[in-house]
Amino acid sequence: MTTDPLPGAPEPRRCLLLLMPGGSLLALAGVLEALQAVNHLQGDARYVAELGSPGGGVVSCGDLPLQTQGLAQAAHPYAIFVLSGEGAEASPALLQWLREQAAAGVALAGVDGGSAVLAEAGLLGAERATVNTHLAEALQDEFPDVVWSGNVWEINADASRLSCAGGSASLDLMIAWLGRSHGERLAQDLTLKLGLERARGRDERQRRPVAEQRGGSPKLAEALSLMEANLAEPLPTEDVARLVGVSRRQLERLFKQHLDALPSRYYLELRLNRARRLLQQSGQSILQIGLSCGFSSGPHFSNAYKAHFDKTPRDERSQRAIAWRRPAGDPS
Repeated sequence: MTTDPLPGAPEPRRCLLLLMPGGSLLALAGVLEALQAVNHLQGDARYVAELGSPGGGVVSCGDLPLQTQGLAQAAHPYAIFVLSGEGAEASPALLQWLREQAAAGVALAGVDGGSAVLAEAGLLGAERATVNTHLAEALQDEFPDVVWSGNVWEINADASRLSCAGGSASLDLMIAWLGRSHGERLAQDLTLKLGLERARGRDERQRRPVAEQRGGSPKLAEALSLMEANLAEPLPTEDVARLVGVSRRQLERLFKQHLDALPSRYYLELRLNRARRLLQQSGQSILQIGLSCGFSSGPHFSNAYKAHFDKTPRDERSQRAIAWRRPAGDPS
């Protein structure tokens, strides 16, 4: 993402997204989307995202080839986001470069396995940090001084060290980080802009994905996180498969094996369940709720809702109103 600043605007904050082996395309997309959205909300290019890698050139992220710059070209970044998978090896030169950036006051963020790279460079000290829960136990043994939490994200007191779990957790981290710089109102606007019902807070624990609970694969867990993060604008099954690095047929096989459903059906149920919660708990109109849950029109929403719950959204809302008006203690 490269956007030229407006004339007279302050120098943009350059954010280097450092891609390591095994990095999640979904996590990368979360960082990029958040930076693009905050620029749009503020009307200028306050942030510029640049892709980098230890060696430069073309690297793969989720099987998608991306052109990156080398470390020598990454001069004076405002923040560095290290995106890494499990067990990625960091060279001594990379670790030393990260130490130099930290000494220069650059904010450093570990995304997914990127926190392990920062810990190996000795840059987390006794700070709180987080990774995907299945990595935490091994890292606790290897880096006992770091306080490894099971939270979705962590930011230290001066926002010089950030970390988050993989997948859509990068969106939650970015909203919290940008909110610190630009205020809570911006964080709220950013949440809506990104199509999220809400951003997860610092103290929220990582959920064990259904796929892991049932002995499934990380690819299925990542697909579920991707779906949950994109309820307002549902992604085609082909796009979900591509972003998690499998074929459509492989994805359908994983869903059938572990969830006994096709990806499209499971995705639809996620959206309908969210709509039901909003009908029961919010004051939004039925049309607003339908659109926010990815339905193109009121009739489309109503038909899908009735087919799944055997009642229309209007019936659901009417039942809530009746329950609200009923006197306390009245069992009828």
